[in-house]
This record gives sequence, structure tokens and C-alpha cells, in this order.
Amino acid sequence: MDRVVIPSLARIVADPDRLPWRPLRPGVEIHVLYEGGPDDPAAAFLRYQPGASVPRHRHVGPEHIFVLAGAQQDERGRYEAGALVVNPTGSEHAVSSPEGCLVLALWDRPVLFEPSVT
Repeated sequence: MDRVVIPSLARIVADPDRLPWRPLRPGVEIHVLYEGGPDDPAAAFLRYQPGASVPRHRHVGPEHIFVLAGAQQDERGRYEAGALVVNPTGSEHAVSSPEGCLVLALWDRPVLFEPSVT
């Protein structure tokens, strides 16, 4: 992995269109900072359009979510800009953002989406 430097998260929040985004799920885009193989860590910015969601999934390693703008929620609560959420290994949830949001996500290992989730 090459070194990744983000000189200003505030600039990303102020102008997220400066990043090259690609579709991840309907209404959710991703800008990958780094990723490796199927068992390697990864990091990315995720941008949710209002009303977008990510279906239920399981974390096979810790996930760190830093909400940069807007808010996202899951069955455990609502997380507004400035929140840091750490989802532990083995946890499961579905995520949505009624008004849209921008997050920085750090995954120790990739997530498993249904039907893999039991």
C-alpha cells in the first residue's frame, strides 16, 4: 500500500465532488483510499444520497466510521457529523441516511453481505 495523506478533511467535506466517486449501492458512492486482498484492511469515503441505505451486513473485523457531514443511522442509533462509531468484530447492522451523509470508513477486514449473514 502507498502512503495516503489527506491534507484537509474539511476541504473534502466542503467540496466532496473534488473526489472521483464510483457507485457502490443505489444512492451510495465510494472513493477508495486503499484496499488490498480479501482479508486486508481498507479505507474509503462513502457518500450517501438522501434516503440511501446499505443492507444488513456482518463485520468480520472492526469497522470505524467517522461521520463527516449529515447523519447516518442503524438499529442502534443515529450518528451525526462529528460522531465516531466503532462496530466490533461479529457485529451486524443495516445503515441508512434519511438526509444524506459523508463518512470516512476504515475496515480491518471486508464486510459480509446477506445472504452470507446468518
